[in-house]
Amino acid sequence: MLVGFDKADDAGVYLVAPDLALVQTVDFFTPVVDDPYTYGQIAATNALSDVYAMGGTPMSALAMVCFPENGDLAILERILAGGLSKMIEAACTVIGGHSIRDAEIKFGYAVTGSIHPKKVLTNSGAEPGDILLLTKSIGTGVISTAIKKQKAEAAWIDAATKSMTTLNKAPAEVIRSGSFNIRAMTDVTGFGLIGHLREMCLGSCVSARIYPKNIPLLPGAAECARAGFIPGGLNANRDFAECNVGYENGIDETLRTLLFDPQTAGGLLISVAASSADALRSALKQADVPAARIGEILPETKPLIQVV
Repeated sequence: MLVGFDKADDAGVYLVAPDLALVQTVDFFTPVVDDPYTYGQIAATNALSDVYAMGGTPMSALAMVCFPENGDLAILERILAGGLSKMIEAACTVIGGHSIRDAEIKFGYAVTGSIHPKKVLTNSGAEPGDILLLTKSIGTGVISTAIKKQKAEAAWIDAATKSMTTLNKAPAEVIRSGSFNIRAMTDVTGFGLIGHLREMCLGSCVSARIYPKNIPLLPGAAECARAGFIPGGLNANRDFAECNVGYENGIDETLRTLLFDPQTAGGLLISVAASSADALRSALKQADVPAARIGEILPETKPLIQVV
């Protein structure tokens, strides 16, 4: 075992040969949008993300389905088709799966990928002076909550759906193909930006400074937060991790809230050496991948994360 669960990394990595290791992960959840096909796409995008976050290439997947006994099988067919469309886009072969009867729909995948053992990117190699880059806007949690309450505007839904169905394949390929000095990487998912940055800092024995005004927000995210469309996961994230955060005076409460928003199929959070940061951002831009510079890594201090 090269990477386990001791530092809360995105996936496990297991050595099988001197030049080959397996990246293994699993993820499934209840619907976050109304359309079954889109839900399947989002579930697949989210499951694949952990492999990309380790620097790996997805190879195969096993589907996991929970579906009501008397449910409409046409809906299940659309969910599976949506998921398969993203697996095909990722060149990841679905080789089987398992289904059970359940009153509540749940769907996702166990994904296996490949990686060279010396090219594994974990969340615990960040060093002081590194630049923090983020490749997707945040806010899917509050927007999904507004969708469930039928309060989300169409433009907000469209932007959030596009984000949640965009694979992290393109940035992962840019990173694999270049010689950028990337020290640590993770994807921003259920624990929110602060939660995943906290794991990176603790695993690397460093601290971080972030600039919330540089953090890209999805259209409607601020409006949803201000209107009180707060998912339970956001409150749980805040209760758990906010003790590690120090705020400079004047930080808007809406921005504070969204730092803890649980993301579905979020972007990559990259800790890259300052000498490689501009080149990496340029390469990502050429691949049509946005990469916001949201902060930097500091020597270990208190608070663990400074929001300025």
